[in-house]
Amino acid sequence: MEQAEKTPEAAIEAILFSMGESVEVTKIAAAIGKEPEETREILERMKERYDREDRGIKLIELEGAFQLCTKQEYYDCLITIAQQPKKAVLTDVMLETLSIIAYKQPVTKAEIEKIRGVKCDHAVNRLVEYDLVQELGRLDAPGRPILFGTTEEFLRNFGIDSTEHLPEINPVQLEDFKAEAEAEVKIGI
Repeated sequence: MEQAEKTPEAAIEAILFSMGESVEVTKIAAAIGKEPEETREILERMKERYDREDRGIKLIELEGAFQLCTKQEYYDCLITIAQQPKKAVLTDVMLETLSIIAYKQPVTKAEIEKIRGVKCDHAVNRLVEYDLVQELGRLDAPGRPILFGTTEEFLRNFGIDSTEHLPEINPVQLEDFKAEAEAEVKIGI
């Protein structure tokens, strides 16, 4: 613990590098023997330094947790080495389903199907497989349906730090979408 007290930035860097995923501020604070507020200040200074300096990594915050990530401008170098991993392709149906989950979470498949008007099993299963959606528990209702919500991977992929920062839906566009949906329903009748 003495070393962490002398160089908390180095200790934090070692923790985040080794974990490879986001780590909550409280856990980092406990590991380096600092208060969470002081740890957050250290992390913010580190984040600013990574953003300023000519470094290949950056420090991002995801809902109160921090993670080291590669800066976007170095992705090409990684792809060359890693032989470009196969990326998940999101169809329009999957994007629509993901949008509903993101904005309505926690949400059940029945609620998604009510909004979309069609079955969503395949889309939800693929989104879970791609680690963009996860089970959050069960609704306290008959049949105890599964509740779904987005994951940290969703936040990383869409470049937001919290679901609270999802883009606002334009009220005019929302009315247009409703009108289109009503027209589609009338055509189908």
